Amino acid sequence: MTSPLLAALGLVLALGMPAFAASNPSLVRGGDFSSGKAGFWSTDNVRLAVRSGQLCGDVSAGVDKPWDALIGVDTGEMKSGQSYVLGFEARATGNDAPDKIKVMLQDPKTPWTERFSAPVEVSEALEPVNLPFSNARDGRAQLVFQLGGQQGAWRFCVDNVKLLPEGEEQADTRMNQSRAAPVLEPVADPVRLNQAGFLPNGPKRATIISLSKTPLSFQIVDAAGKVFGEGETELRGVDPASGYSLHVADFTPLTRTGADYRLVTGDAASPAFAIDADLYRRLRVDALSWFYPQRSGIAIDGAIAGAAYARPAGHVGAAPNLGDMSVGCLTGPVAVKLYGKAWQCQAKRDVSGGWYDAGDHGKYVVNGGISVAQMMAAFERAKRFAPKSPLLTDGFARLPEQGNGLPDSLDEARWELEFLLKMIVPDGDPLTGMAYHKVHDIGWTGLPMLPHLDPKERALHRPSTAATLNVAAVAAQGARLFRPYDAAFADTLLAAARKTYLAAQKHPDLYAPVSDGQQGGGDYDDDDVSDEFYWAATELLITTGDQSYLDALKASPHWKHDPFDGTGFDWRNVAGFARLELALYGDALPDSDRQMAKASVISAADRFVSYQKKQGFGYIYRPKGGVFAWGSNHLMVQNLLVTAVAFDLTGEKHYLAAAREAMDYLLGRNPMNLSYITGYGTTFAHNQHSRWYAHQLDPSLPSPPAGSLAGGPNSTLVDPVALEKLAGCAGSRCYIDDIGAWGVNEITINWNAALLQAASFLADAE
Repeated sequence: MTSPLLAALGLVLALGMPAFAASNPSLVRGGDFSSGKAGFWSTDNVRLAVRSGQLCGDVSAGVDKPWDALIGVDTGEMKSGQSYVLGFEARATGNDAPDKIKVMLQDPKTPWTERFSAPVEVSEALEPVNLPFSNARDGRAQLVFQLGGQQGAWRFCVDNVKLLPEGEEQADTRMNQSRAAPVLEPVADPVRLNQAGFLPNGPKRATIISLSKTPLSFQIVDAAGKVFGEGETELRGVDPASGYSLHVADFTPLTRTGADYRLVTGDAASPAFAIDADLYRRLRVDALSWFYPQRSGIAIDGAIAGAAYARPAGHVGAAPNLGDMSVGCLTGPVAVKLYGKAWQCQAKRDVSGGWYDAGDHGKYVVNGGISVAQMMAAFERAKRFAPKSPLLTDGFARLPEQGNGLPDSLDEARWELEFLLKMIVPDGDPLTGMAYHKVHDIGWTGLPMLPHLDPKERALHRPSTAATLNVAAVAAQGARLFRPYDAAFADTLLAAARKTYLAAQKHPDLYAPVSDGQQGGGDYDDDDVSDEFYWAATELLITTGDQSYLDALKASPHWKHDPFDGTGFDWRNVAGFARLELALYGDALPDSDRQMAKASVISAADRFVSYQKKQGFGYIYRPKGGVFAWGSNHLMVQNLLVTAVAFDLTGEKHYLAAAREAMDYLLGRNPMNLSYITGYGTTFAHNQHSRWYAHQLDPSLPSPPAGSLAGGPNSTLVDPVALEKLAGCAGSRCYIDDIGAWGVNEITINWNAALLQAASFLADAE
């Protein structure tokens, strides 16, 4: 987050919501569950809760009759003789989950006369249901899901519930944001595929945008026109996120390596692509090396990073820069507004080092935490599952620490870990052991602005429970990984992990507030830290085996909660990452608990594979309400990693294939016909939002380095460029490669850390 406009725009949107909701024609209010249960009720044998944005009911075992276990809600006024459409998404999980349930509308009082009912098939995947019917009576009704009749316990989840007069489905824009208007004109360059190429033994599919109602013939040819394969496409119909009519061409049987293939259909041809067993090895190097020029507090050596990326050290106090060597806490009216008068800052702190978070000069503990965690997770995965991986070696990436005997990924992780340790409040302070939430300028700078030229004063923001638990988690994780190489540093990390975890327990509700967005940095607010407690206890248990952390895990609301859905996990929702860690490295867990953790990952991966099979562009992403979120590319990578972990846990190749195919979207198999990774593919993003990779504004400055992941389509237009140029865009086409479009085109450390983890897996997995 790098613009002062964001919070103001968010305020406008928030203030506009009541009027917007009032015009919503759905007769079921709050059916997206963004505001809780929204009036939905259940019988006593169904425990109801909102989980990951869905309303879920845990149905007790031994309920004899279907109508003895219910979830229901009252509707608005309905008209006699009017046709309606009942729509929702539903899924069922558990060994005793039924294949079908009954949904019905009935009068809301005795004798509960039925107006409409239908059987609905349910599975582990969240599937859409649309049921048209004619209403027989005036007045309110009661919508009921019948869930009884199973011997064992199971879980039913529902989302996006709507009851609409027929013909008004499209008027309900909140419920239909994912359904772009069909594109009825041919498009230029209709063949979309991974422009970098494919692995010989991996899936090979392309998406073709075509209005044809019959299969298309296609061929795979080389530069000379020699044919190496041919076939017919599979029709997929209109893609709701883009509006394009899609065909899919599958040429997986082609395994011959080569560097200049093309897919040809009719008069259209794809960009050139390779079939190469080493396809992702360079990407792994670039994704890790990306972090070096993102460092704060060190001069960037052009001989290492590339001449274009050389620059003086940022934020070390050399004029006009005030630096991070002696930073005080935010004071004045803004501090009082955000934090109240109770918080008193102690002495100034040296918080130099670490990584700049994104396109601005801020450093945020909660985003730094998940970033360094995923960097270390890539290393730990290689250590356990790919012991010959170059990721485990010294001299692998473009870093100044080459030759010191420490693997490069740990060298880079250490740069951030040492900064995070500096963010811990020292002894003698009332909040000792807590971690400051962030450090950044007290006012926004413009673009371009190299870090060493930033003239703004810097300020620390009040410690938060979320930041403190991030430090606890990554310090515990780092302690076990650094142990074989630097025992003293490992001891320091473990002591910090224990100290910060105890401090968070003492201050469990010190939340980071939502600011007015005008103070030179992103907010990173989070008022639910149950997932951070779960993550910190997970890493401490894995590292120490101390059963007190297992007790904390079992007391967590996330212990048996499914943390995975199609929206992906991120810095604010870390339970998914913690679950992956438990499943992979939870050796201290009892066997039954370890199996439960593994089963939850495998179950999620199965759902994700089912999503992907139905998706014409091959991505693994199912955003809430179909709305592409900020950083959608990053969220897709996180879901890719769930299938990757399922492969590591089971060895089943269809999970590996899913992970490989999911990367195709980022490298060109998408509605934009663009690789979202700089330096990869025929046409790639290179104007991502950054104050120092600002070639679009100043030709003397570089574009972002190779391996930079752009944020990707964002249905919520928040920056001036997107608001002007993307108005009315379909969800997966809400993107523009422009430095001013920070809502769709930023680069961040957490996005690139996930890319590193994915590229490392794809490079090593066989």
